Parts: sequence; C-alpha cells; structure tokens
Amino acid sequence: MTVETITHDIIVLGAGLAGLRAAVEIKRKYGDKLDVGVVSKIHLMRSHSVSAEGGTSAVLYPEEGDSLALHAWDTIKGSDFLADQDAVWTFVKLMPEEILLLDHWGMPWSRREDGRIAQRPFGGLTFPRATYAGDKVGHAELRTLYNKLLQYDKWERYDEWFATNFVVEDGVYKGLYAINMKDGKLYLFKSKAAIIATGGVGRLYTFTTYAHSATGDGTAMAFRAGVPVKDPEFVQFHPTGLVPNGILITEGARGEGGVLLNNKGERFMLRNDCAPKMKELAPRDVVSRCMVKEYLEGRAFIDEASGMPYLLLDLTHLGEEKINDKLPSIREIAIRYDGIDPVEQPLPVFPSMHYHMGGINADPYYRVLDEHGNWIRGLFTAGEASAASIHGANRLGSNSTAECLTSGRITGELAAQYALNSDFPDGPDPKRTKQEEDWVWGLLKRESGEPSYGIKHELQETMSKDFYVFRDDKGMKEGLSKILELRKRFINNAYIEDKGYIYNTDLVAAIETMNLLDNALMISKAALNREESRGAHFRTDFPKRDDNNWLKHTLVIRNGNDDVSILYSPVTINTWKPVERKY
Repeated sequence: MTVETITHDIIVLGAGLAGLRAAVEIKRKYGDKLDVGVVSKIHLMRSHSVSAEGGTSAVLYPEEGDSLALHAWDTIKGSDFLADQDAVWTFVKLMPEEILLLDHWGMPWSRREDGRIAQRPFGGLTFPRATYAGDKVGHAELRTLYNKLLQYDKWERYDEWFATNFVVEDGVYKGLYAINMKDGKLYLFKSKAAIIATGGVGRLYTFTTYAHSATGDGTAMAFRAGVPVKDPEFVQFHPTGLVPNGILITEGARGEGGVLLNNKGERFMLRNDCAPKMKELAPRDVVSRCMVKEYLEGRAFIDEASGMPYLLLDLTHLGEEKINDKLPSIREIAIRYDGIDPVEQPLPVFPSMHYHMGGINADPYYRVLDEHGNWIRGLFTAGEASAASIHGANRLGSNSTAECLTSGRITGELAAQYALNSDFPDGPDPKRTKQEEDWVWGLLKRESGEPSYGIKHELQETMSKDFYVFRDDKGMKEGLSKILELRKRFINNAYIEDKGYIYNTDLVAAIETMNLLDNALMISKAALNREESRGAHFRTDFPKRDDNNWLKHTLVIRNGNDDVSILYSPVTINTWKPVERKY
C-alpha cells in the first residue's frame, strides 16, 4: 500500500489536557495563520485526562499566606530535589493565570461561600492550593478546553489514528507515521513542528489507576527515534487505588479529612517512622512506602477474592452531606465497583501505579533535546510524556493537571512561532518509510506464533513484582532478565490473528505491547543503575539518598534492540540546596 502524506503547519499528537491546551493556544493566538492537526488514537474526550479527580495547584490567595515561592518550594522538596528549579519557577508563575483563563472559558470550578474559586489541601502542600471541581477536575478541564477549541476554524481532528513512530534526521523533526483505523492504511504526517503529548505508561503494571490507552507510546517512539528519555526509573504509586481494580480514589478524599487505618484500627501515618506532621497528606512516595510496610509487617487485610493486600481509607466521619458535595464520584465509584458506600464503611485501598515522572528529554520550555542538550528542531513535548523536570523523583498531587496546562500553553506558543518562521522540512528518507511499512505490516504477515496479550500480561506481572514501591538489586536483575526474554519472544514470535486492515485492534494492541516493552527496558536499566533511594525510587539495598553521587538526571538512549546507553545531566539548582525531607 502507498503511504500517503497529510500536511499541516503543526501536528499535536495526543488529545488530553496538554494536547488540547496546546491546540487552543495556537488557535487563540494565531487563528487562521496556522493549520493544526490534532492526532489521537481515541476520541478527544476519552483521553485519560478525564480520570483526574482531585485538583490543580495554583497560587490564588497570596493575601491568605500562599505564595509562588511556597508553591515552588513544595514542588522542589516533594521532588526529592531532582526537579530543575528554573523549570519549576516558570511553572508556578504561569499557573494562576491558567486557572483564571479556564474560569473565563466556562470551567465549573467549585466555589467558596463568597463565590470565589475554592481550593483544598493536598499531599505535600504547605497551603491548600489544589483548585478543584468537585472530584471531577480532569473531566471538567478537558471539556472546557474541547469546547474552547471548537470555537476556532482551520484545525482538523484525527480521532482513532494510531501513531507508530516519528522520525528525527540530522537533528530535525521530519514527520510522523500513523495508521488510520478507519481505512487501515499507513500515513505520513508532515509538519513544520510537532508536539508530542501522548501521556503516561500506566498499563505497564497490573494494579493501576490508568485507562487501557496509557501505554507509553510517546516515550517509546522517542526511544526508537534515538531521542533520550529522562529519569525513567521514577514511577509513582498513588496510595489509594481501590482494591481490587486499582481505580483512583482521589487524594482529595484525604484532603477533605479521610484517614488511613491498618488491620488493628491504628492510624499508622501518625508514627514517627511515617509522617507524624503531615500524616495522610505527606507526599505520595512517603505514604505509599508506609502502606506497603504495614503489609510486609503483617498489619494489612487480605482481599479473599483477589488475594490482594489492602488497608482502609475511612471517610465515614465526614458525613453524607460532605461526601455528596465534595466527593460524589468517589461514592459512586465505590458503590459501583466494590459495593461499598463510603458514607457507611471504609474503602479498601493500596498503592496503585499512577504517574511516570520520566519522559521525553526536554528543556524548561518543553523543547525536545538530544543527548548533547541541543534542540531537535521542530519537536516539542508536553504533559506526562515530557520530562522538563518539574516533578523530579516524585510528583506532588495536583501538579500534573497543572503541568498539562502550562506545558500545553508554552509548547503551543513556541511551536506556532517556529512554524510561522520556518519552511516545511524535507520528508523522511524513502528508505525510512519503507522500513516503517515493513515493521507495521510485517506483524500482520507472520503466519503463526504467540498472541501479544500473553506477553503483555507477563510483562505487567514482572513490573509489578520487581519494580514496585520497594526495589533491590536481586529483584530488578530478575525483572530485567524477564523483560529481555519477553522482548525476544515478541520480536521473533508475536502473532496477530486478525489479518484484516480496517479497525484491526489486535495490531494496535501488539504495537502498544512493543511500546510497553520499550518503556520497561528503559525503566529497569535506569533503576538498576541508580544506586540510591530518592523519591519514588526506593532501594532496600541502598536506602539513603546520595546527593554526592546521584544528584543528577538519567538520560536513556537506545543502543540496539535490547540495550541502552545511559548518560547523566546536571540538575538545575538556582534557589534551594537539597536538604533532608521531613513530613
């Protein structure tokens, strides 16, 4: 089949909060001067962004004691000092205006009694600055951006187009390959600039808060294109995934007063070895470690049906009126999926994979960088797919939706400026296009083998066992060995039963499995290399943070099919020097 070319001034890959915010910024600033294509493997309103529940951080009330410096400090301390401080300052300065812009565009923020925008406490925050819309903030933000984008002309949406790879040649972005699910053909998107906003890699684990669409496509494509992926070893586990399905129970539930209990009825976060000051609202890495420790020391419950451990999140003392007002979705989710009404009894929860701090290597303005720190011309990244290093080794709750907004705004502006002042680059080398065809359709031509689903399931189990909250050398080496075995099995033997072209979801699932395998290789290699504990990366064999040797970013670059090269880059420290984190 011929690979047809589709041309736009700018391509936005991904239609979650970051992608739509970027598209809105381009259109509201430059209107019909630029033609934009928004490419997404799912419908625009089915992005995983709709699952965000609790809040979006911003400084709105400095007269009440909050400040940009406090927001920056909370973020940097929460990151275990691996965040780049120049990027953090840019982020916190932009956020107040983002909240007000969304408000003007119709965002239904929750309100105080006096009508002003309401905020709630969140983990790791010294001031309650998590701006919220009940417990549906992501859905409300995405709908607001989608409605705003619909006001503009000269942009086109490509729903159910599955991106397979993008091309970088001679330090320049050259194009993006994607399968149109509706006709089953492979296309090349040519543009002057591209913004990669494909989200996270949550489906790398069995117990996760993520939608099934979150398969690390952007970071895997970057890896295959020779672009460095920064800090992939840092994977966040949210303390309160609903057992046994992993569905997110927002941190806002603890922000409203929910408490964690073990099987003895003890509020264990009060203990001196946990977080006696911030308790349940310590950063997520701290709370998750304390929870897993309760299980390891025999103070957790065991779910009879699934065999999973769990602890209790008690909201009963909040009362029905407050739960219905502040946490209506949580009540609905708990009743629907667990048959438990949080008004009447506590919820079973345990740490669930929730966020990937690692991402495509980027500067504070989300320009994609090569291993030498040079900008790859025309290429930008935004949202969870990016690593401008705002979150470092551990993200604070309510900073992810916030970064989606600021990174979308920044990349939309910069991509537009670049496109207005640039010509279209030459397309990829024809040999590269032939290589892409052979790779994609070669999967369909294989006449026998094993389905990718089994490989994916084994991979998820391996990551959940060997790269969870607590890690060690022995377990990670066993995990890496299994990952390499699974990669070999996939490359040599993955089989797709459906031989059709139109809406071949088996083919998409197989490529997603390859994307997960690429991410697993990066995470495992980087985690083994980092011989310290920092943020979400905790090694029982190296239990202390080691600033002398490891206060630096990891850069992982592809080196053949099954190996990587690991480089390091310095952390930008321009305001606060690292100190011990105490909560």
